[in-house]
Amino acid sequence: MADFRVALSGDFTRPDGQPSFPEFDLSPLQKKSGLDLTHLDKEEVISAAQLDGIDALILLSSRMAAESFPGDGRLSVIARFGVGYDNVDVEACTRNDCALVITPDGVRRPVAVSILTLLFALTGKLMVKDRLARQGPEGWAQKTQHNGVGLVGRTLGSVGIGNIGAEMFRLAAPLDMHFIAHDPFASPDLARELGVELVGLEEVFRRADFVTVNCPLSPETHHLVNAERLALMKPTAYLINTARGPIVDQAALTRVLSERRIAGAGLDVLEQEPPDPSDPILKAENAIITPHALCWTDQIFEGNGAADVRAVLDVMSGQVPKGIVNREITESTAWRKRLEAFASNG
Repeated sequence: MADFRVALSGDFTRPDGQPSFPEFDLSPLQKKSGLDLTHLDKEEVISAAQLDGIDALILLSSRMAAESFPGDGRLSVIARFGVGYDNVDVEACTRNDCALVITPDGVRRPVAVSILTLLFALTGKLMVKDRLARQGPEGWAQKTQHNGVGLVGRTLGSVGIGNIGAEMFRLAAPLDMHFIAHDPFASPDLARELGVELVGLEEVFRRADFVTVNCPLSPETHHLVNAERLALMKPTAYLINTARGPIVDQAALTRVLSERRIAGAGLDVLEQEPPDPSDPILKAENAIITPHALCWTDQIFEGNGAADVRAVLDVMSGQVPKGIVNREITESTAWRKRLEAFASNG
């Protein structure tokens, strides 16, 4: 039996046994001497029994709860396929001497592109014009009633200016817009480099023509975009959320959209995923909604996969991987001893 065992969560495999994402290149793990690669059964919450004897887990969307950790003390790294980790109990990771790693390099550009995709689609009235074009002459005759919105001189605002928010501003630089953002942890030097004015949270909602959500979901950011802040937005403004659904009070947003108190919204994420078919947000004609997959391209799966593979191989060789969320784990004596043991076995 191999010394180092790696598992992939069950959602990486289709019901027919084929890989869900063929772009995810597993060959570096499959070819690695002394490494055993296995696929877990699909579970909403991963059971501890499935992780017994596992040293590393590559995790997609299944939940890793406190009760998911096996009692054998072997699990040393969870490599999350993406940057969001609201499906992982981070405190339980630390208690069990397990590093949680994310893949910021893999998602930075694809998610930033997704934000701009929604911005362009909203301002160009893309969905409306698609419907008109399919109606033949009658629809084409209505096209002058649906002019789009130009971007030059408009204000692009961001709640958060971290990995993805900063990339969004870099990509938007040629559009001749004004940039503002709120982020209590932002580097003033980075903001200056990007040409971003750092302002208060409420000011982003008051001033921006486009409010984009680029912060992680946490107890502090749950419903950060609430009824009061939505009420501050201009009637001509748009809200774009590609981060996590619960950051936005969806009921409040639905009311604002139905009452036309803002121009529209672009949402790649919702509070409940998938939503109930009767959810009123799905009937909002001034919203573009995508199934938490707008950034899913061949390149994001290549990038995320490569980053997770690197993290697993780093741990196997006794190295500290990049992208650790629970940085305090690097001071754990037990975790360091595991790395040393892996290195000596290699």
